[in-house]
Amino acid sequence: MSFLKPNRRTNQKLQQLIVIALCWMFTGAVIAIFEHLVLHTQNSLGPVERYSLLSSIALNMGIGFSGALLGGSFLVFFVNVRYNDKPYGYTLLIVALSFLCVILLVNEVLNAFSYGDKFRFYKNGLVWAVVVSLTQLLLQVNSKFGQGIFWDIIRGKYNTPKEEKRIFMFLDLNSSTTIAESLGDKTYHQLLKDIFQDITNPILENKGEIYQYVGDEVVVAWRYLDGLKNNKCINCFFDIKSQLYTLRDKYHQKYHLLPTFKAGIHCGTVIAGEVGVIKRDITYSGDVLNTTSRIQQMCKEFNQEMVVSITLMEELELNDRYHSLMLGCIKLRGKDKEMQLVAINQLQNL
Repeated sequence: MSFLKPNRRTNQKLQQLIVIALCWMFTGAVIAIFEHLVLHTQNSLGPVERYSLLSSIALNMGIGFSGALLGGSFLVFFVNVRYNDKPYGYTLLIVALSFLCVILLVNEVLNAFSYGDKFRFYKNGLVWAVVVSLTQLLLQVNSKFGQGIFWDIIRGKYNTPKEEKRIFMFLDLNSSTTIAESLGDKTYHQLLKDIFQDITNPILENKGEIYQYVGDEVVVAWRYLDGLKNNKCINCFFDIKSQLYTLRDKYHQKYHLLPTFKAGIHCGTVIAGEVGVIKRDITYSGDVLNTTSRIQQMCKEFNQEMVVSITLMEELELNDRYHSLMLGCIKLRGKDKEMQLVAINQLQNL
């Protein structure tokens, strides 16, 4: 049933939890092997009678798995959701307090298996404190770079620039200058923060990647086939519009307005590569992005909320949910050749 199907954001969090569980189980195995080596040194009194390496590995891996189900779920589904707008130091404090409770619980488990001596408790507590802190740090870094981007940087996928076919959408907030003057800088910044948070799910659900925030503008990218499948690159805009309309009471109460966007969409081949030394990132370069930006600027001129290139239009298979309007061949600013543009609107009765 559709209401039981997890959304893409939940799937991403489940994937994070699986990775945490595997890493923590591996850490547990390493701890067990390290203890085994220490127990067989000349300075050691040796293992207790009931001890065996396999049982120790199984126990420590079980502790790692249990800790991931409890602590990992807490990090992924609560701390980094509830406190996603808090400073890292604040979330670390919450994690540290919660982790203390987990350590006490783990110590009780160790005691049940006759492994609960104080030295072991403090040593394991220190190790797992480092593991949990590193996990939270990596979750924060992954959130900063975007889902999957941090891993691409780690494995050096874009050390050598690559050609990729992508779809881009430039989303621009309507009447942004007027709104900023009306609200003031601080409140306007909070408005953008709320908007960007609220439109994240529609973007993820349509398999889009948030490439950049540029002032009040959001640049969304799709892998070519992902964006074309079921018109996801088009659906994304109207899902964003629907999401903001659903939250209209919130925006009217806080800001006395309902935010709306205009969008330009285009597709083509870009060069994807890693740039930067002190601050590294993966960027796309090529004429496609400049053209998409120019297309988005045509929305205001033609009084349309979405304008797409004929290049993309010819690849889409629009259903009766949408109505398309040919705008003619337009010479975009800074371009020598004209480009045929198409406005797409959602039919109101659907």
